[in-house]
Amino acid sequence: MKRVVVLGSTGSVGSQALDVVERLPDELHVVGLAAGHWSTGFAAQLDQFQPELAALGGNGARTSGPSKIHVLTGPTALEELVNRTSPDVLVLATPGLVGLSACLSALRRAATVAVANKETLVSAGDIVTRTAAECGGTIVPVDSEHSGIWQCLRGEDSREIAQLVLTSSGGAFRDTPLDRLSTATPEEALKHPTWSMGPKITVDSATLMNKGLEIIEAMWLFGVPASKVSVVLHRQSIVHALVEFVDGSVKAQLSVPDMRLPIIDALTHPRRVNADLPRLDIANLGALTFEPIDDQRFPSVLLARHAALAGGTYPAVMNAANEVAVERFLARDLRFTDIVPLISATLDQHDSNSGDCAADFLAADAWARNVARTTSARH
Repeated sequence: MKRVVVLGSTGSVGSQALDVVERLPDELHVVGLAAGHWSTGFAAQLDQFQPELAALGGNGARTSGPSKIHVLTGPTALEELVNRTSPDVLVLATPGLVGLSACLSALRRAATVAVANKETLVSAGDIVTRTAAECGGTIVPVDSEHSGIWQCLRGEDSREIAQLVLTSSGGAFRDTPLDRLSTATPEEALKHPTWSMGPKITVDSATLMNKGLEIIEAMWLFGVPASKVSVVLHRQSIVHALVEFVDGSVKAQLSVPDMRLPIIDALTHPRRVNADLPRLDIANLGALTFEPIDDQRFPSVLLARHAALAGGTYPAVMNAANEVAVERFLARDLRFTDIVPLISATLDQHDSNSGDCAADFLAADAWARNVARTTSARH
């Protein structure tokens, strides 16, 4: 029985993680839950799972819920939740870097951190992976693409990797004429063709910034340079990742597009457990297609590669600027086609440092958010 803490339990991934826990009562036990603010949904989760402790990561306060469950609040609430519950597995599904300190605390305790949050490894991959290596912690991916790579690499020698291939559905605008993108609305951007996700990641799928972030994340997870990570358009969202080896052999990981599958793999590793989820019908699958990425349609991928090559705090700045740009687009303060230029303009103003400690990445993150909020939408 693994002790599980879920940070970001009311979000899309957090809710699906709890669905997995509910399906595997003999395997997993929730000991801690955390959300960004108080809500009826969070109160219902506390009532259902009865964790030992809960936390609010924002400035909100508890207004209801089971009285016997203590709810931590304040800037160190998430880290304190981890330290007091000592989980075997921490599901990191919070947005931005709010869960970074809690992630590092879990790794220092030699726990497994199931990373469903791209930002932590993109912005602070060096310190996160270094802490895991020094303290015996384990980092496992929850993203379907990185989970696919992780599964393909089991039993393989990482020195024999020729290329990691991330697949992308192409998002809501994969076939939209380029001259119409400047007038694209938030409602249109949120109509993802295959996945059901939160607003931010769905917009990232439309710009393909999610793949740019995943390239950097793959560098830290699998110890490869960005030049060995490529992206292809795969409309069916059935093949989640491929790995090419030096001998020319290629492995692929396939499954139905259901986030609960990579979540199960992360939570129950190294075992595989049947949670009675939908299965792939190979006989009736039909054609699987792959296409190159159009750099003109999706300039975010090249921008992410440049940030990865620059290193230091540049990826943290890119990530933070992207979050603000997406917020501004969803608030109709920014055109869809201004998202990537705003990120690029923010990067152009940044003087990077090596990022020797968590404070460096948090400072870069805060700086980038301020610049992205105050920089003109048009460049």
